[in-house]
Amino acid sequence: MLTRLGVSIAAAVALTASACTMFAKAPQELDYSSTRPSASGKYRGSFQPVGDPIRVGRLHSWRLHLETADGTPVDDVAIAVDGGMPQHKHGLPTKPRVTKQLGNGDHLVDGMKFNMGGWWVVKFRVESPSGPDSVTFNLKL
Repeated sequence: MLTRLGVSIAAAVALTASACTMFAKAPQELDYSSTRPSASGKYRGSFQPVGDPIRVGRLHSWRLHLETADGTPVDDVAIAVDGGMPQHKHGLPTKPRVTKQLGNGDHLVDGMKFNMGGWWVVKFRVESPSGPDSVTFNLKL
């Protein structure tokens, strides 16, 4: 049976370990480019904020462009959006989603928001006739 002191020590150790992870620096070799190949190389994706640049604490939209590895625009596609802050071990504060397929490989993603500065990851899982894959972007805000 754990004593109160044992529980307090365990809580302090867990809190300290969590804080060390939160304040660790992002890996130096991260690629922060807005154009990336997909994990398996089936697609190439790029993003651009719609309107204003990305600002912490503000809801905004992205234009996501998808094309096959040979440059053919990808329109007939299902896209799921996920992400978060790996160092803080939490996801996005909103549930962004593709709200409109704009044509020529462009897709409107609404509901993007980042609630603090730091290293963020945004992942688009793509399902199309060319097959499933994912495109992941790193952001430093």
